[in-house]
Amino acid sequence: MSKLDNSIKNIIDILKKQEKTQDGLLILTRELVRDCSMAIKSIHNKDIVEAEKRIRHVDYLLKKVKAVDKEFEYLVLQAYQEYAEAKVLLAIIKRKEIPNFEELKVPFKTYLLGLFDCVGELRREMLEELKRGNKQDAEYYFESMSDIYEATLPIRFSNSLLPNFRKKQDIARLQVENARSELLR
Repeated sequence: MSKLDNSIKNIIDILKKQEKTQDGLLILTRELVRDCSMAIKSIHNKDIVEAEKRIRHVDYLLKKVKAVDKEFEYLVLQAYQEYAEAKVLLAIIKRKEIPNFEELKVPFKTYLLGLFDCVGELRREMLEELKRGNKQDAEYYFESMSDIYEATLPIRFSNSLLPNFRKKQDIARLQVENARSELLR
């Protein structure tokens, strides 16, 4: 076997190992995203016990994802974003302080996008509380939405550094503006 043949064989072995890791990671991230979605649904259904159970499972999955995410970061970004969204929403619903990206152990870029996604979930909570006639709770969710949006205003960097940030920030601004109108009605 020539040096070239041996080199190609080694590359194929490395790629097979990476492919197996990637396949496992894809399954994990799908489960993580699905459980985050179910946790958020449970929060909206006022089933905090179920939401916390789902989040605990997501915490477990996140540890498994983190063990292999360096090679495949592009595959796990959505999962980190969903995780941040679910954890922030749960903290707000429980009237606790919003965790930061270091506490959640997620990259700050996905954390920021998760915050903006949470703004939409908070608007949904606000509208539900308005339907129930709970103006005080609706105002709390509106203030939380507004606080998240306002906190991110100083962040002004190019799309190459923060992909999708400005788009999501603009959507959050529209949601806050619409929520303000709905709250005043």
